[in-house]
Amino acid sequence: MKHSVSAISWTGQESALRTRFPLIGVVETLLGPCLVVLMLILSVKWHGIRFDRHYAALAVLTFLLLYPGLLRISENRRRMAFKAVLAWATLCITITLFGRATGFADYFNPSVILLWQLSTFAALLIAHEIARRLLLRVVAGAKQTAIIVGANETGARLAEHFETDPYSGIVFKGYFDDRTADRIQAYLGRASLLGGVPELAQYVKRKGIDQIYIALPMASQPRILALLDDLKDTTASVFFAPDVFVTELIQARVEQVGQIPVVAVCETPFTGANAVLKRMEDIVLSTLILIGISPVLLACAIAVRLSSPGPIIFKQRRYGLDGKEVLVYKFRSMTATDNGAVVKQATRNDARVTRVGAFLRRTSLDELPQFINVLQGRMSIVGPRPHAVAHNEEYRKLIKGYMIRHKVRPGITGLAQVSGARGLTDTLDKMERRIALDLAYLRNWSLLLDLRIILRTVGVVAKDETAF
Repeated sequence: MKHSVSAISWTGQESALRTRFPLIGVVETLLGPCLVVLMLILSVKWHGIRFDRHYAALAVLTFLLLYPGLLRISENRRRMAFKAVLAWATLCITITLFGRATGFADYFNPSVILLWQLSTFAALLIAHEIARRLLLRVVAGAKQTAIIVGANETGARLAEHFETDPYSGIVFKGYFDDRTADRIQAYLGRASLLGGVPELAQYVKRKGIDQIYIALPMASQPRILALLDDLKDTTASVFFAPDVFVTELIQARVEQVGQIPVVAVCETPFTGANAVLKRMEDIVLSTLILIGISPVLLACAIAVRLSSPGPIIFKQRRYGLDGKEVLVYKFRSMTATDNGAVVKQATRNDARVTRVGAFLRRTSLDELPQFINVLQGRMSIVGPRPHAVAHNEEYRKLIKGYMIRHKVRPGITGLAQVSGARGLTDTLDKMERRIALDLAYLRNWSLLLDLRIILRTVGVVAKDETAF
């Protein structure tokens, strides 16, 4: 319940704020991308260089990578600054690696690129701080009044949000509840009990209340319907925060099927434009990586062939998108290849692992053929790591929500793998932690998060001691 309420209050208020002030969404979407392009143009002009087609291509590339904006100017100042710096640093590293791998960097003056990258750091921070201050003034001059129906945990968390978030734009007036004040004192805090639910409509009309948040339990459906009938004679906006959201929310949002509003409680983050963006990310990065590592792939293939009898590539059945079986490629690292109803995970000093295989597993080189799976569309570069079918069938019975991780394509690396949950899962607690991190990835996906995971993977692989 605790997680779901916070999700409702955040997404609801963010949506309401942007509905009232549409310009906020436009600024958040375009401020970062446009500023980066502007700083590139100024850096080129500062050096007296012609802004040719190569710089234009770089401008388009950076604009697309930052679009839509990755920042929320209503966020905490430190968090916003950290995200701005991290987003730009990640993009700079990505573009630099891409430029050197393809030779694209040779078309640019290094002094121009350095000036652009450094000046943009400062420009992003200054511009978003100015935007924050302007937003505070806009919100302060257009505050709306709100009341909450239902003094309970949900209502209390909504009230706390209204009272502590300067960007909510809400003046919280108090609660309406049919219980007496002494029975709900634990939830009231500094707020007042304004009356019972039957008195609400008259109060709203008399005081000109702008917003009403209904936090009554769904068991109170008759009361809610009666209340909505009473409120038809007012102009107040009505929002629900019901206890129907007692489960963990994965990409929750409200949609419409025909004329019927429906709430998505568990859904993939990769729909619409996000699906296109994610697939383009996979195609571009996997193609560049495969080109760059082709000598390494050849060397590994020769080493596996010479190390022991058997195929070079080990194909194992795994659960992929929507729980459908896919074949995942790896360099063979063992003398035996389990792929049936029972699969034994590799352990330290496992006799089945060859000497070459031990090196490949320790350095994660055995995973490299999976970039071919990415190009095929069976996998993604970043996502929950695929488990053997036998392990899926075992753990889906033991861990609640286990199969939700299959709402997206499995990944070569993932949030769990860069957060210390890589390697042998010999206890249920270890697997539960891995699944919790996989679901956190689904809830919080963004292109920036993918890039952060990819960069962190390099460091994790270099010093990881859990692979054997």
